[in-house]
Amino acid sequence: MRVEIWSDIACPWCYVGKARFERALETFPHRDGVEVVHRSFELDPGRAKDDIQPVIPMLTKKYGMSEAQAQAGEENLGAQAAAEGLDYRTHDRDHGNTFDMHRLLHLAKERGRQDELIQTFYRANFAEERSVFGDDERLVELAVSAGLAEDEVRKVLADPSAYADAVRADEREAAELGANGVPFFVLDRKYGVSGAQPAEVFTQALEQAWASHSPLKLVQPAGQDGAEACGPDGCAVPHRH
Repeated sequence: MRVEIWSDIACPWCYVGKARFERALETFPHRDGVEVVHRSFELDPGRAKDDIQPVIPMLTKKYGMSEAQAQAGEENLGAQAAAEGLDYRTHDRDHGNTFDMHRLLHLAKERGRQDELIQTFYRANFAEERSVFGDDERLVELAVSAGLAEDEVRKVLADPSAYADAVRADEREAAELGANGVPFFVLDRKYGVSGAQPAEVFTQALEQAWASHSPLKLVQPAGQDGAEACGPDGCAVPHRH
């Protein structure tokens, strides 16, 4: 069974939601049969790469709230993150364009290191002092620490078209599925969970999706084992009647 998670590195609820989902998956009896794929979603796709600003002023401008309200929201997020065992800096974080990080996540998917890289990006953005925005060297450092080859990372960052189509395809698919916010979880292309729900909700969704995930049932005439077919060992010889 496949679980696809649309998310953005700049989204604090994606950071928290991933931890809650993983807590549910950890105790799921069929967890070894679950494949998790991370999909791209930009909260601020039109933002220029060099347009970086502190989180609090960004929130006040975007949502029309006061600085006190924005800071209270950050404190609440810090408490929610701490409850999941996550570090979270409630002051002096910044916000910027995440397109290059999404492109690197597609490279990481091909190399089998996607989960390691997205968690590295989350931790760097929400818990570490040094910014992840507008600094290719920072992204190289983080990607290498997650197990990617430095030369491949640099090659992707040097070519703005590398994996760009893959990122845009993920974002179009999110829109087609009705996802207008993240995190957005799609289980086996049958069930969707929106937002950083409690672990119990993810447990229920996993159980429900697994219950409906059954092997293909063959349709064949009564009394027959099957018709002639070709396989790895060759083709069946038709019987003469």
